[in-house]
Amino acid sequence: MKTQPLTAILAAVALSIASSCQKQNSAALPPAPTVNAGTSQSVKLPVDSALLSGSAADAASRISGYIWSEISGPNTATIADDGSPVTEVKNLTAGFYVFQLMATDSLGLTGVDTVSVTVIQRDPITDTLRTLFPATSFSPYETMFLGNASMPQGNSASPELLAETWTINGLAVYGRSFFQFNMTSIPAGTPVKSAMLYLFSDPQPVNGDLVHANYGSANDFYIRRVEGSWDQSLGWNNFPVTDTTGQVHVPQTSQSTLDLSLDVTTMVNDMLSNGNHGFEMVLNTEQIYNSRIFCSSLYSDHSKHPYLVVVY
Repeated sequence: MKTQPLTAILAAVALSIASSCQKQNSAALPPAPTVNAGTSQSVKLPVDSALLSGSAADAASRISGYIWSEISGPNTATIADDGSPVTEVKNLTAGFYVFQLMATDSLGLTGVDTVSVTVIQRDPITDTLRTLFPATSFSPYETMFLGNASMPQGNSASPELLAETWTINGLAVYGRSFFQFNMTSIPAGTPVKSAMLYLFSDPQPVNGDLVHANYGSANDFYIRRVEGSWDQSLGWNNFPVTDTTGQVHVPQTSQSTLDLSLDVTTMVNDMLSNGNHGFEMVLNTEQIYNSRIFCSSLYSDHSKHPYLVVVY
């Protein structure tokens, strides 16, 4: 009769003991919490919050605590109550978020689950803005200045907006215009996707040479953002400060009339962030006998009134 080596017998005994212990230990472990972070959802801006409704269950012990956290997203959202199974998340921006709910039971065991929130970009809003401000001291909110240090007053009832340098009775006069669009429909600080300014040449000018809206060999001009408040008492000695950031340079033209569409997005964003005081129109070099003359909101043909189209 053959006998097994002692080493083989000891190994078998050890394996049997280890297997028995593993079974006992595995059977002794209580279950971890089962967590449900809720159903994935989507919201559409301008709604920038969502309600997370989670829950947890444990067959062997009670749930002692919860903690919500953001796993990923386009920004860091605000979790209103990260220690509650139901909480609101705020300050969401367009994109895809993943939030995690962790539950801990009274034995210190944890379980986790995740839920997604998709934030959809809102549809663009397009506003066509005019220089009419209800319940203000004057309307439309435009003034055309034509003068010099000896003739400082603006013109409160001109059918034209212009940038020119001309002469009156042999004296050089300088033409600058200021105009402000009503942006009260746009919340302050709203990022603007695009802003286009539309200006229409006056086919029958009452300034310049009285024939050509555009005249001269140096009639290129700038549209600039005005930084300070103004009214129709504006004159040579009290022009408001202007900012050249985002200014639009309009090139020289030999065409008698030329309607314009100008991208003023940068300036409009600055207006919404820093205060809307409108635009200035001014020749680049202000040499005598150069003009660019456009219809104002007082012009008889309403289709030629200036307007601003803003998309945000």
